[in-house]
Amino acid sequence: MLTLTFLGVGSAFAKRNHQSNLLIEAWEQGPDHQAQPDDLLLVDLGGLGPQALYQLKDRPGFHYLRHGSQINYPMLRRIFITHQHADHIGGLEELALCNMYLFTDPQTGKGFKPQIISALPVLVNLWDDSLKGGMGAVPGRPALLQDYFFIMALKSHRQRYDHFNLLKHYRFEIFPTDHILIERKYDWPSYGLYITDTRSNQSVFFSGDTKFDYPAYATMMQAAKICFHDVQLFDQPEPVHPLISELRTMPAEVKKKTLLYHYGDDWDSGPFDYVPHEFAGFAQPQQRYVLFS
Repeated sequence: MLTLTFLGVGSAFAKRNHQSNLLIEAWEQGPDHQAQPDDLLLVDLGGLGPQALYQLKDRPGFHYLRHGSQINYPMLRRIFITHQHADHIGGLEELALCNMYLFTDPQTGKGFKPQIISALPVLVNLWDDSLKGGMGAVPGRPALLQDYFFIMALKSHRQRYDHFNLLKHYRFEIFPTDHILIERKYDWPSYGLYITDTRSNQSVFFSGDTKFDYPAYATMMQAAKICFHDVQLFDQPEPVHPLISELRTMPAEVKKKTLLYHYGDDWDSGPFDYVPHEFAGFAQPQQRYVLFS
């Protein structure tokens, strides 16, 4: 079984629903029969991510995330980074420093190191452009990204990208997203996930952050049993997320299986009451979704 829980479903500046980060759990038997999953993947950890995890650890079925009254960060053994915006990487410093200093192995004196996974262009810039300022030194010496994480860099091969697995049979393939265009499409590194159960060949689409780019994703979205797509509820020139009006142009059969996330604080103000009827609805925070049973 593979399950997905949004730590939050809000946009970068949302205050009511945290930020759109994910906890993906792989189970041999399922949460009804196990106290904790067999494998875990955190997809992004924004600035509000630690607060969201702190709340999630006290919800039924997530007590394995507790360490006393704190977050059990060593349970989060693998972290995939979609891109470098603060609502997706702003909580990594807390996670890394807690792992290094609060979860030290008494026998080795070393802290816990999770695996960090992303496309090579993201990882090349993550340290120098985002994390080095607060994490660039440990007592007695400068530090590097590999002092805090085991690094798994994914590369492209003839327009296909590397993948990684949970429990061997859940395949996570990355694809580029058109989030911010500098000079040409996909030149600012940002990625989504296409998840496949290799036993049943069922799949799930997760957009990450992107502008509206349905023609590029149509094959994946049509094949997927569930789609998760970011959305922007207000209009603006040159948006970096798909406008709700743009997503409404997708085929009806695709919309019916698409849950919308990364939305603002006004999602329940009235004008968007059509969403649960036209789409699969707004994704809910801190609720488990079963991807593959």
